[in-house]
Amino acid sequence: MQTRATCPYCGVGCGVLIEHDGERITGVRGDPAHPANFGRLCTKGSTLHLTARPQTRLLYPELRRTRGEPRQRVGWDEAIATAANRFAEVINTHGPDAVAFYISGQLLTEDYYVFNKAMKGLIGSNNVDTNSRLCMSSAVAAYKQTLGADAPPCAYEDFDHADCILIAGANPAYAHPVAFRRIEDARKARPHMKLIVVDPRRTDTAASADLHLAILPGTDIWLYNAMLHVLLREGLVDAAFIAAHTEGFDALRTHVDTITPAVAAGACGVAEADIVTAARWWGQSPAALSLWCQGLNQSTHGTHNGAALIALSLATGKIGKPGCGPFSLTGQPNAMGGREVGGLANLLSAHRDLANPAHREEVARLWGVDSVPATPGLTAVELFQAVREGRIKALWIACTNPAQSMPELERVREALQCCDFVVLQEAFRSTETAAFADLMLPAATWGEKEGTVTNSERRVSHVRRALPPPAEARPDWRIVCDFARALGPLIGKPHAAHMFAYDGVEAIFAEHVASTAGRDLDITGLDYALLDSAGPQQWPLTAAMRAAGEVGRGRLYADGHFPTASGRARFVVPVQASTAEQVDARYPLHLTTGRLRDQWHGMSRTGKVARLYSHVDEARIDLNPADLQAYGVHSGELLRVSSRRGELVLRAHASEEVGRGQAFVAMHWGRNVLDSGGINVLVGGDVDPFSRQPELKHSAIAIERAELPWQMLLMRVERDECAAIEQAESLVPWLERFAYASLALAGRDTAAVVMRVAHDQPIPPAWLAELDALLGLDDDCVLSFEDRRRGISKRARIENECLVGVRLAGDTVAGAWLRELMVEAQSTAELRRWLLAPLSVPPAAAAGRGRIVCNCLNVSENEIAAAIGAGADLDALQAKLGCGTSCGSCVPEIRRMLTAPVR
Repeated sequence: MQTRATCPYCGVGCGVLIEHDGERITGVRGDPAHPANFGRLCTKGSTLHLTARPQTRLLYPELRRTRGEPRQRVGWDEAIATAANRFAEVINTHGPDAVAFYISGQLLTEDYYVFNKAMKGLIGSNNVDTNSRLCMSSAVAAYKQTLGADAPPCAYEDFDHADCILIAGANPAYAHPVAFRRIEDARKARPHMKLIVVDPRRTDTAASADLHLAILPGTDIWLYNAMLHVLLREGLVDAAFIAAHTEGFDALRTHVDTITPAVAAGACGVAEADIVTAARWWGQSPAALSLWCQGLNQSTHGTHNGAALIALSLATGKIGKPGCGPFSLTGQPNAMGGREVGGLANLLSAHRDLANPAHREEVARLWGVDSVPATPGLTAVELFQAVREGRIKALWIACTNPAQSMPELERVREALQCCDFVVLQEAFRSTETAAFADLMLPAATWGEKEGTVTNSERRVSHVRRALPPPAEARPDWRIVCDFARALGPLIGKPHAAHMFAYDGVEAIFAEHVASTAGRDLDITGLDYALLDSAGPQQWPLTAAMRAAGEVGRGRLYADGHFPTASGRARFVVPVQASTAEQVDARYPLHLTTGRLRDQWHGMSRTGKVARLYSHVDEARIDLNPADLQAYGVHSGELLRVSSRRGELVLRAHASEEVGRGQAFVAMHWGRNVLDSGGINVLVGGDVDPFSRQPELKHSAIAIERAELPWQMLLMRVERDECAAIEQAESLVPWLERFAYASLALAGRDTAAVVMRVAHDQPIPPAWLAELDALLGLDDDCVLSFEDRRRGISKRARIENECLVGVRLAGDTVAGAWLRELMVEAQSTAELRRWLLAPLSVPPAAAAGRGRIVCNCLNVSENEIAAAIGAGADLDALQAKLGCGTSCGSCVPEIRRMLTAPVR
């Protein structure tokens, strides 16, 4: 059987076909009929079925009755009653603003809607915010300041019509791979198309560009203002469009008059000529499209970053036309849906303005309540500050992991630790936030839920349920409604029973649809039946449009009318700013953060799939080789990385992608795989004044060699991936015992656990004995070697001529080739004498395959390099090795390997 749904990862919104037998999910394919992906999936989406295992799930409600004690399994009735009583106690004693919801862009729209209604309509506070605050709120504010509404005016089909695409602060080759495949197809079909990429790093996206502007972190506004200066100087603006459809241009023109390409080149660290080239390509192209994501949004001036980029479209009249416009790429699968229902602390349903009394009255009337509170709620960073200060006493977290994802992470963990009552509504049992939960509520997840999502191009898809949730897990919307009905009478609001008396998820969608009547996102023509019969639809799609046989509108503002008071788009004079935190003699390096190709957010889902570690298998800090040389550090050595907030240890990795004086660390790694909380231990909580989005993208850091001479490597092959996950979870408590430790999975058909350790003193024998017992390396069948003089201790377990477990203390040189030996179940007959040699220099016969580049078809870097050395081009590589012929996520890297200088 197969069921249509969508992928739960990025905002591209790919359609998937879930293959199942009615009891378990057996596979996943891209949906060829879905207009977001036409059957394509990336490495993450194509392995979704491998994450659909009950072994990783939270299956029953759990309650901690006494602080400091472990949680115990309870029934749903007790769980809901406890949550309602505890929240009611706080509300009745301290007022409604003493409680808060912190929710997620991975919820379905219907889930989001009832959370919003429960807080703003029932409890009477606006303290409901979302992790979308961390990724998309600056884009929201930029659209509203310039175009008048939070509505991306473009569609993916515009890739096919653009003559120039400018990608700023985004790496879609990694973060939105299927969208990037479509850009690649468009460039192939339109060879004249110019691709400009603005990014401090030479990412795979940047390496694909015709022009890469490697600006210094935080200098985006200087660049776009200088480009506008060139457009004005060379007569490339559309004066007629500006006069007829915009306002505020004179002030911006005056502002950019002195921001010449030479001035901007000095601020940005790029060539003056390149800025001029970028402006000319944009201005001279009949159709020009900009794309941006977190590199612009996650900044203390993220709103004005977006506004400055949007100004390029408005100044040239390149909006509302095929191939034109400013297009914000959404980070999460349903951040758009959450925005549509007002699921942020400063929004109301259907893009209504919280500060507008008429809008609040409309929502109150829709919900059947006396009023909706006027005071904006606490946004994400403010919310956790309030928890830490004791102003928020009860906190409900759903489908997100703030103990790993928030800035100033140690303060967030302190806040969660001291909060009177924390509820975590979650599908997975072992996220970093779970340790702080007093009550855990098991939620349904991908493959088990029904509802809708909206992707980056305003396209609404119906997500269908393939299987019922396992054990006692429940849909998110139902959990919220049960809680609201129980809470209402306790806070003097018995009408909660009526407010949340939905007979199913479709009834929630119908109420959301009704709330959009007459709004910019009017979807009164939508229902589940239409989405099932006609497929995913873009908004707006009014009842009148449906009656006329029309489909949703793919492109906005074609008539030049904008949803502002004057009907004109607005130019904004941006604050000419840099990063919130400057480098200095003590913290001399710019740190930027971002995504890996094969991991997602905090890895609660992707971190359970062994093959998704094969591209990058350990947290690391990427540094320019010249900087490593200047610090006297080699690639692979451990570094102590510090900022003004904290420090952590990471492995150094030499990378030409990173410029001098800069560093890069991926955002994904947290306390489930590291001895520390990951990169957000270093990141500050400074926020944009308009969007309240924190500057997660940048920090000033220092590095020094970490003197940790006592090294250890542990590996264990398990019978299946579920057993490997359970083994990894048993090792998580050990991570913080060491000065450095990391956990990973490895393998493909055979899964293994890999634990790397470095310590500042000899590892106690008692610890070694405990670890040996955990990994099955403690009986008489295990080979062992010990050299006390050198501090070397090794143990290896061989079953049926295959190495299934190893512990190397004091000598870890053999780690890479032994891991490959294990996960590929190679015979040890020829290599046995090398396993426990005093110093484990790999034999020539054990030369490994190297890092996996093509995850779909398991093609390694060494295999591709060898074929390139023999003269293969991309077509030959794909024909011979198959790499890049499935999802295509590896194609940009293969192209980079093809053009790399021969060493």
